Amino acid sequence: MDDSARADDRNGRVLLVDDNPAFHAIIVEIAKLSDCTVTWADSLAAARRATAHLAFDLLMIDLALADGSGLDLLDDLDLADQGEVAIVTGNPSIESAVRAVRAPVVEYLIKPVPTDVLVRLMDRARDRAQIRRAASGDHLGGMVGSSAVIRGLFDQIRRVAPLDIGVFIQGESGTGKELVARALHDLGGRSGRFVAVNCGAIAPDLLSSQLFGHERGAFTGAVQSHSGFFEQADRGTLFLDEVTEMPPALQVYLLRVLESRALTRVGGIREMPIDVRVIAASNRDPQQALGSGTLRADLYFRLAEFPLAIPPLRDRREDIPLLARHFLDRLNERYGTTRVFDPDALRRLTERAWPGNVRELRHAVQRHYVLSDGPLEIRDEPAARSITDGDGSIRFKVGMTFDAVEREMLLNTLLHFNNNKRQAARSLGITTKTVYNRLLRYRSLGLIGDELVGAPPDDGDPANE
Repeated sequence: MDDSARADDRNGRVLLVDDNPAFHAIIVEIAKLSDCTVTWADSLAAARRATAHLAFDLLMIDLALADGSGLDLLDDLDLADQGEVAIVTGNPSIESAVRAVRAPVVEYLIKPVPTDVLVRLMDRARDRAQIRRAASGDHLGGMVGSSAVIRGLFDQIRRVAPLDIGVFIQGESGTGKELVARALHDLGGRSGRFVAVNCGAIAPDLLSSQLFGHERGAFTGAVQSHSGFFEQADRGTLFLDEVTEMPPALQVYLLRVLESRALTRVGGIREMPIDVRVIAASNRDPQQALGSGTLRADLYFRLAEFPLAIPPLRDRREDIPLLARHFLDRLNERYGTTRVFDPDALRRLTERAWPGNVRELRHAVQRHYVLSDGPLEIRDEPAARSITDGDGSIRFKVGMTFDAVEREMLLNTLLHFNNNKRQAARSLGITTKTVYNRLLRYRSLGLIGDELVGAPPDDGDPANE
């Protein structure tokens, strides 16, 4: 079994039950065009394993399989939990056609199937997925949860999204601040782009030109004019993550831009009108940031016309099994597997502290998926991320290898700094390039996913030297 496209919550889930690799390859390519993800089962047994743990928006079933007829699968399924069914066969018969008619089969197709017919099926699967997600009370955007606190957050997001007012998101590292910001943008109906900026990841002396743009010759190295993030987000949404890391002097100019709805590029003289919704976020308590002077009060009150607080995972433990299954489902979709949790695994996950919140939980599921051959067993691990709730320390056990200690030190530090590689490198006394190279190595070993690696650092940045 194989999953040929990276899954997304909006993707249509397609189960292809067919033992022909060439046909599978064709279906994968067509599915990509319609934003669908294909799980391939080359036998009746594999199809039964897949449908036992996942619901699909489209089932494409061949009749002649090595271990039985594809139609036998329909006898095992509660089709109310599944999507459309299409029989795709190279050996049609009256008997199979009659049997298919008696089952809730949408299409009875004979190979070779015209491309336009396959595209139509995939489009319907994608549309069904979008309807399914929209109707689900435990999903909003990329966020998952059914607890009272997370449903309350979903309700606030839906209410404030259509309103053109500033939102300030506060939440610990790993709680999903950018997911909330994206949901606000997607539900807000703005026509422009969603642009996300981590204010702590850009050198302070470069942040001004990155945000507001610069004119040619504004400073050494400015060989051409550059549009900043504000211009790129015109008619859309600009998400300023870790806004408390912004230098105070720049906060003054940001406030002026927000109030006047116009900006002047660095080194420029022309004032340009802008239409941007600004959403800000911080993992710090705003009151503490105000008290320490890292966040100006006038800017905060301008940004926080509507404050949103994301609960940490420890305050919504009832969501942990749902989240864990969600992350495992996505891994199963991506790699065409049917892995499940060991009977005791979800209890163990629920009992953990999760100082890194949802991000840490996702990485834990990924790690156990890589290390498990069968059901995912959750054991106490000496190498697991173990930042304490109180002092942010990292604990290691005697017997760990130096490589394991180094890896956990780096990953935990990145977790602490919300995957801000510049801050992590500064804390560890190494360069951001070294951090990136280490992450590339861990990814090659299958220890981490692509999302933790991110984009390579700027070679021209002094912090990389």
